[in-house]
Amino acid sequence: MDKMVVQGGQELNGIVSVSGAKNSALKLLFASLLAEGHHHFSNVPKLMDVDSAANLLHSLGCETHREGDSFDVIVQRPKTTEAHYDLVRKMRASILCLGPLLAKYGEAVVSLPGGCAIGTRPIDLHLEGMKALGAEITLEDGYVKARAKKLVATNFLFELVTVGGTENIMMAATLAEGTTVLENAAKEPEIVDLANYLNKMGAKVKGAGTSVITIEGVNELKPASHAVMSDRIEAGTLLIAGAISGGEVTVTNIHPEWIESLIFKLKEAGFKVSTTDNSVTVHKAKSWQAVDINTAPYPLFPTDLQAQFMALMSLAEGTSVIGETVFENRFMHVQELCRMGADITPKSRVAVVRGRPGCLSGAPVMATDLRASASLVLAGLAARGETTVGRIYHLDRGYEKLEAKLGALGAKIKRVQ
Repeated sequence: MDKMVVQGGQELNGIVSVSGAKNSALKLLFASLLAEGHHHFSNVPKLMDVDSAANLLHSLGCETHREGDSFDVIVQRPKTTEAHYDLVRKMRASILCLGPLLAKYGEAVVSLPGGCAIGTRPIDLHLEGMKALGAEITLEDGYVKARAKKLVATNFLFELVTVGGTENIMMAATLAEGTTVLENAAKEPEIVDLANYLNKMGAKVKGAGTSVITIEGVNELKPASHAVMSDRIEAGTLLIAGAISGGEVTVTNIHPEWIESLIFKLKEAGFKVSTTDNSVTVHKAKSWQAVDINTAPYPLFPTDLQAQFMALMSLAEGTSVIGETVFENRFMHVQELCRMGADITPKSRVAVVRGRPGCLSGAPVMATDLRASASLVLAGLAARGETTVGRIYHLDRGYEKLEAKLGALGAKIKRVQ
């Protein structure tokens, strides 16, 4: 099993480009199930989760071809509409094949999903939305079984903001009879990216990026081509890497407004941050102040950057309070950061970080989930001595060649078996 070895104390400087967004690419690949034929995607990152999505598409009768960052999906009528447990358990986003299969073929059998152990992340709202569209839903032997002769439009109010639920129901509604209105919908840029592709296919989706999305159902969708948006979470991770190392890093191929909440908090902590239309630069700072954050749905501070920001705050001057409102079990990295010398007291939803500049020292640590693995790598960049991060297969699920990108900026980092 691979590990990441980081020699701390290296100042990162330079320019680095962001890859395509994992959290958009996966949904776009599953959206291809809505139309038989040849779909073409560019700017697709090379990640384990993308490979898992491809394997699931193969099981449903699709062909996929990859060359560089180009990814082609040839959709054919499947012999089965079952997404098996062995494929779905590896990736939470697999549940997003439910809406397309149900809308296109009138039935779907999808295993209850797996993924990182950061919380229960129930799919109740996904299923309630499908029922509202007229589907019959049963849960049997760990599988969701859905059936509908024809989905019919509905007005659906999400009790809680859910990104996956918004995407799943939005895809299903594209082929429903009538006009569906989704209220209290998630506003993430990835939802806008998905809506843009659906509209290229012939869907009629309006309001993506706002809390009310309107989908006018059509009889048929056709394949199209699309470039995946850039990864705002990778961009934020790379900016925090520059900040925690005391260097100056420019991240390109990113719209600053997508990470505005992070930029605001970096400035509040005392970092100078400058932007252009498609880049963000964090400038050198010898020290920084502790600031509080609370994770929340977009456009507020993303839960996917909480662990990385906590590593930064462990070296701040002062005490910060970090609240996690999205997932109930997303402080598993705290114990590992404390092994490196951080002073953090976690509760179920809040962690108190008593920042101490220079407190981190290298240690063997273990990644527990995707973003936790990134936070440990970032802590290793600023620690004295050598840090070895185990179980980095978590990292490979969501970051494309992270060690190469950090190495190009001056980090001493390598992957070992």
